[in-house]
Amino acid sequence: MTFYWFAQSVGVLAFLVGITMFFNRSDRRFKQQLSLYSAIIGTHFLLMGAAPAGMSALLNSVRTLVSLRTRSLWVMVIFISLTLVFGLVKAKHLMELLPVGATVVSTWALFRTSGLTTRCVMWCSTCCWVIHNIWLGSIGGTLIESSFLIVNGINIIRFRRLQLRGIDPFRVEKEVKTNDESPSLQ
Repeated sequence: MTFYWFAQSVGVLAFLVGITMFFNRSDRRFKQQLSLYSAIIGTHFLLMGAAPAGMSALLNSVRTLVSLRTRSLWVMVIFISLTLVFGLVKAKHLMELLPVGATVVSTWALFRTSGLTTRCVMWCSTCCWVIHNIWLGSIGGTLIESSFLIVNGINIIRFRRLQLRGIDPFRVEKEVKTNDESPSLQ
């Protein structure tokens, strides 16, 4: 197997890991799976020679895990700054700015939004990654991000329809947060 096909196979592995991510109604499970996917796809991009995308994706992985623990504005600013520094320093082509910008926007979403808003911002971010991955020639990256675009888009529509019918598709997540925040009676 040539190095090129090894790199492509890592992208296909990322595709397999990430394909079910947007079905999660739980923000916690969604973020955990997103983190794993980001680590694998970041490795794929580095193997493909796309350093800005690789660094952005690896930062996505760490950032997503950290966003499970804190929604601190300062932590968000640190991750956005790291993304800009690492991504912009290595960029050699304008197309390489797309994943950097997408990472900045999705970082903001993971730290400052929840539920349907998070998924809508992530959908817009995914558009940037699709364009970049097609330009790069990443088979796995294009497959997964195109799939994310479709699956997340369908779920956004489905969740919005539930909301319009008066059903909160994120109720379970909100109940867990409420229970976690209430003092224990021990």
